Amino acid sequence: MLIALHPRGAAPLHRQIYDALKTGIRDGKFRPGMRLPSTRALCADLGVSRNTVVSAYEQLLAEGYAVSRERGTTVVADVVAPRRVNGGDAVHERDAPPPRLSAWAAHLTREPWMPPSASYAARPGVRIDFRYGAPELDAAASEPWRRLLAAQANRLAPEALGYAHPAGHPALRAALAQYLNRARGLHCDAEQIVIVNGSQQGIDLATRVLLDAGDAAVIEEPHYPGATLALQALGARLIRIACDAQGLDTAHLPAASQRARLAYVTPCHQFPSGVIMPLERRLALLDWAARTDAWIIEDDYVSEFRYEGSPLEALQALDRHGRVIYIGTFAKTLVPALRLGYLVLPRSLVRAFSAAKWMADRFSPPWAQAALAEFIASGQFERYLRRAGQRNAARRRTLIDALRAQLGRSVEIAGENTGVHLAVWLHGVRPSQVDALIARAAQAGVGLYSLAPYYASPPARAGLLFGYASLSEAEIRSGVRKLAALLS
Repeated sequence: MLIALHPRGAAPLHRQIYDALKTGIRDGKFRPGMRLPSTRALCADLGVSRNTVVSAYEQLLAEGYAVSRERGTTVVADVVAPRRVNGGDAVHERDAPPPRLSAWAAHLTREPWMPPSASYAARPGVRIDFRYGAPELDAAASEPWRRLLAAQANRLAPEALGYAHPAGHPALRAALAQYLNRARGLHCDAEQIVIVNGSQQGIDLATRVLLDAGDAAVIEEPHYPGATLALQALGARLIRIACDAQGLDTAHLPAASQRARLAYVTPCHQFPSGVIMPLERRLALLDWAARTDAWIIEDDYVSEFRYEGSPLEALQALDRHGRVIYIGTFAKTLVPALRLGYLVLPRSLVRAFSAAKWMADRFSPPWAQAALAEFIASGQFERYLRRAGQRNAARRRTLIDALRAQLGRSVEIAGENTGVHLAVWLHGVRPSQVDALIARAAQAGVGLYSLAPYYASPPARAGLLFGYASLSEAEIRSGVRKLAALLS
């Protein structure tokens, strides 16, 4: 039997023998029922110890490529070799037909599943990146949180290494309840909170728990793709309602006969337009949900950063019928890599969501939750938010001033008062020219992003999404100057 061994190879000799025999069996060189050489004969033939050959045979037997018969003989098992094409090599994966996917996966992969502004990949040559969602990652700004996380990791108790409750670390849920009641006006206790791996998991769990394929769901237009794609992948029927200067137009909410099961909204800072839903529409939305037995998913992203006026009251704080699922995250306020968010649920849904979280991934990392609980309970989180809010306010003011100074009346700015981005409409630029503008800006070292991916149908005018939380004021001014030069 010809087996080429390499004494100085990376794999040990018994593994080389095993690999050679396995390959021969799978390629059909050794047919089912064929007797393999005895261990004594093969070790003599290859010039290796008998233990080396025995180890190789034992691995073949363990994996089912060979079977042991009477008198110690070893024969090839009834293994079907890969199908051949025209007598040539086995079919390569690249030549195989597309895999058969579930309807859920097919929906996910049919369209681009992540808008460019949400990409995690750095763009080559881009030095000033106005990408939305990238938070401030300055070490000095986040040092209190970093110290607390390191200290928590150093004093891990043995029980922290085992399985944890799917709803989350009790201390974190208690600290969040107190913070949300105080800072956002919510009406909740720790038992209503489920910790999730970021707001996207919260959205995904909500769609799975509350909807079946074919059910109707209300979505804002323009929309947050993370929510829209989760609904579409599940097979929901989307009812898109346009947002005007006051957010989602509640006059167009579907009648009870359309049996919409839920509505996904961003009332405190509509994404991506940045407009705010007034009290009258909030109450109308809550009344609609109560009348039609629908649920409301309130995504309260970056509501912590409001730069003019008092903090806005959350929709959940106005809910008297238990119809609102409130979603919050730390991705934009601390760091995305933390992967912690939370749901505040009506009591009737806590058991179902806890079970769904258990099924998804059992639980979120407990030591990060413990550190975050201490960060919130000690008051350090709110102090951090105040400082981060001041820095973001300065960046926002710099961006607005630079846009107005450099581009004047050729731009229209939206979403000025809350969040970490601005929506900017470009006068004198056709929608068909935006991609070319973005490409030229990238060549000049500036990352720009179109508003078009956030619309089901392309908008009638050209717009850009400017994230600013990760940039210095000098970078913001430089980036806008380069944009102005390109537009001129």
